[in-house]
Amino acid sequence: MGDAMKVVKSLYFQIICAVLLGVVVGHFWSQQAIALKPLGDAFIKLIKMMIAPVVFCTIVTGIAGMSDKRSLGRLLSKTMLLFLALTVISLIIGLMSVYLFKPGAGMNIDPTQLSTQGLSQYTDSAAKLSVVDFFMHIIPDTFIGAFNKGEVLPVLFIAVLCGFALSSLGERGKPVLEVLESASHMVFKIFSYLMRFAPIGAFGALAFTVGQYGITSLGSLAKLIMTLYIACAFFVFVVLGSICRAHGFSLWKLLRYLREEFLVVLGTSSTEPVMPRMLEKLQALGCKKGVVGLVLPTGYSFNLDGTAIYLSLAAIFIAQACNIDLTLTQVITMLAIMLLSSKGAAGVTGSGFVALASTLTVIHDIPLAGLALLIGIDRFMSEARALTSLASNAVATVVISLSENACDRKVLLQTLDGKPAQTQTPATDSSWDGTKVAKHI
Repeated sequence: MGDAMKVVKSLYFQIICAVLLGVVVGHFWSQQAIALKPLGDAFIKLIKMMIAPVVFCTIVTGIAGMSDKRSLGRLLSKTMLLFLALTVISLIIGLMSVYLFKPGAGMNIDPTQLSTQGLSQYTDSAAKLSVVDFFMHIIPDTFIGAFNKGEVLPVLFIAVLCGFALSSLGERGKPVLEVLESASHMVFKIFSYLMRFAPIGAFGALAFTVGQYGITSLGSLAKLIMTLYIACAFFVFVVLGSICRAHGFSLWKLLRYLREEFLVVLGTSSTEPVMPRMLEKLQALGCKKGVVGLVLPTGYSFNLDGTAIYLSLAAIFIAQACNIDLTLTQVITMLAIMLLSSKGAAGVTGSGFVALASTLTVIHDIPLAGLALLIGIDRFMSEARALTSLASNAVATVVISLSENACDRKVLLQTLDGKPAQTQTPATDSSWDGTKVAKHI
């Protein structure tokens, strides 16, 4: 009886029930379900409210606790190289899957007959995206302005500067560091309160999605959705699984350890609501705060592998549907552009769709009007993008931590096995000398 009550009270069980209930309500009471959209929106807004302070406190205290600041450059370069490699692999997997399953073949769509109603919000956002604008956006207008919109990269930029400044102050900076350590505990406690509303948020978001678009509305585009899910599953279980095995831990156990976070992402189609909890749980695996605080938030903007798979797959799908044959040169050019557009859309609402729009506005080989084929089902594909990106960033954080000797392997393995770690690394331990590298990625 006690075990049953423990399961019922667990967040994991509550979210599963909320997701299933949301699908049922959305299918049978669609009009009422559409009105539940504010529940999901409110939950995401509550969590986004906490992202900036969580990221700031985690990164500042992490960097200030490093005993070897020169290792930061190596950490960042290694992280970006891993993200680049994963993105290239993701684009290729999306490309191979769409050519293998050919979901758009035989549709014989005339792009001039497609309705572009509803595309303006995405094409307008895509027109604003450029490499220069993306990097300029990292620098906030004011110091406090970095926290106004809750965007990760400006906060990350300010936090790195503050971390180095506090570290260089030595003893004089310790009072501020202690305040930030206490503030870090406070914001994580607030976040734990807010996570209790996760089942309500997941219920509202799923009910709205099914009520708005309907399960039966997938129709002929079901093959495209299935192709995307197969491609994402291949990337997660084959590519990420191989990386995990090479570094001595189990992907399946890691996914099981993060099951509550994946259910929240499944319900909300966004990885942002789980970022604070991911920071906390990855530290509990034995990974040092300084490494986790840098790698995970950076991955949220530079390691969108689910989006990368979607970009190459969706672009070729439109070409197949419109009977457009692309040359090898055109495909390679498209992939090169997608390497940038998949990063430039980070933090934009409907980022995957915006990134696709920005790609098509540049290459001109695939009609922009073809986006109309996807707009009705994009919400169903966004779950796959978000889940894949979250899994990739979790694996990347653990792998980078291990390669930098910034992760207690014993704690990692014991925690993934569900056993209490005997030498659990405390959340406040931000030390990381980075002077020893276990092995390169």
